[in-house]
Amino acid sequence: MAPPAGVLDGGWGWVIVAASFTAQLLAYGSPQSVGVLYPEWLHAFQESKGMTAWVGSLVAGVGLIASPICSACVDNFGARPVTIFSGVMVAGGLMLSAFAPNVQFLIFSYGIVVGLGCGLVYAATLTITCQYFDKRRGLALGIVTTGTSVGAFIYASAQNELIVLFGLGGCLLMIGAVALNIMACAGFMRPLNMPGYYLRQKAALERNTEGQLFEKPPSDDLKITAGSTSPTAEKSLTVKESLIAIDAKDLPVQTEKKKGSLLAGLTIMRVIKKKQQAYCKYMHCMYEILQDQSMVAFCIGIFLFSLGAFPPVLFIEDVAQSGGLVEEVSVIPLVSIGAIATCVGKLALGVLVDIRWINGIHLYAFTMFAGGVALLLIPTTKTYLGLQILAAVLGFFSGNWSLTSYITTTIVGLDKLTQAHGILMFFGGFGIMLGPPVVGWFFDWTQSYDLAFYFSGGCVELGAVILFLLNLPCCNRKHSKNDRPDVRYVSNCDKVASVA
Repeated sequence: MAPPAGVLDGGWGWVIVAASFTAQLLAYGSPQSVGVLYPEWLHAFQESKGMTAWVGSLVAGVGLIASPICSACVDNFGARPVTIFSGVMVAGGLMLSAFAPNVQFLIFSYGIVVGLGCGLVYAATLTITCQYFDKRRGLALGIVTTGTSVGAFIYASAQNELIVLFGLGGCLLMIGAVALNIMACAGFMRPLNMPGYYLRQKAALERNTEGQLFEKPPSDDLKITAGSTSPTAEKSLTVKESLIAIDAKDLPVQTEKKKGSLLAGLTIMRVIKKKQQAYCKYMHCMYEILQDQSMVAFCIGIFLFSLGAFPPVLFIEDVAQSGGLVEEVSVIPLVSIGAIATCVGKLALGVLVDIRWINGIHLYAFTMFAGGVALLLIPTTKTYLGLQILAAVLGFFSGNWSLTSYITTTIVGLDKLTQAHGILMFFGGFGIMLGPPVVGWFFDWTQSYDLAFYFSGGCVELGAVILFLLNLPCCNRKHSKNDRPDVRYVSNCDKVASVA
């Protein structure tokens, strides 16, 4: 059922925006500024750079790859319970990481546990924001998603100071304790619609107990057992237990058993056939999406950009220290500079893509090309000021993530946005997971970051060329006549929950 019109685009919705912004800040603050922690882990565990890089790559990539599962959890249980559970995961993972005896344990506690928690927070906050906004949905989502960049800017400096004062373990314990406030943010996420799990449960209870409450009880249920004080005590207990214990998935089987095992078997077969048809339809839709040349080019571009552009977030501080440009992390780390530049880039590129004569795909290809040039210049930079400038430039053009849903809608349309965005996030998450370990292995092999960043820059430039060439009118006639189709925006949150 659609929410009342008076509830949308204002009122409590802005409280939801503030709570979601804060939740993303608290969840993504440490993972987005993991580059500050990376040199400390190298010094503490004395592992290779390639092995240690898995920690930062997993915490960023796991949430993206698991985004379909995270979205399903929000759809079934609601934003509030999922946010509470994610707060426990993020805080628990950070606190466990304070006691990590080796990098392998850190890969699990920080990379997987915190990464999954961040994925749940991201899905929950975007979904609840979509439910409360319609006409101002873009503005609301833009504010909410800047929480990740603001969190990276704040946490980079905060973690640096906490490490100096309390050590690496004390820093992670305090950051984990602060992350518990994600559960407080969940308290403000009042749902407009009941989640799917509760609706099915309610329907199951009503259908199963309707006959039980009004039909004449069997004579056996009226017998007074030893120790009972009322002839209806046993019957009332039976009804109460049924109200609590019945699960919606088991209801068809339980009800049909009274009519015979044959009908129960037919019901099970009907449910299996329905699920199989839905699965086949979903796979057919995925197949149709991947038949589109522009979509395939965009997936390749996203993968190559993630493979090459994410490693600087993890390695940029170590690059400065290894090159002798700075003895320790500065008061305003390079990670903070890149984070605030990414925040500005998201807003600026979002404004540019709304201009009618600008092609969104070509704009994305240009941001990839410019980011690749910045990556290729990092090995040639011999001053800390130069690294600061390149970190800002790379961070600004990394704000092109805000264009992904817009471009996806342009290519496949709004009806297939959910499936197409899931495919893109899989490619992006896979690239993010592989990028840092590959760069770390290059350093372990050559004892220098030069070849690693040449490889990263080359991957990004290759992705820009592929994306640009495969979307030229002469190569792709499908979108040449209408590069900017009119999109009819609807209130279906499943189709716009990933807009930012």
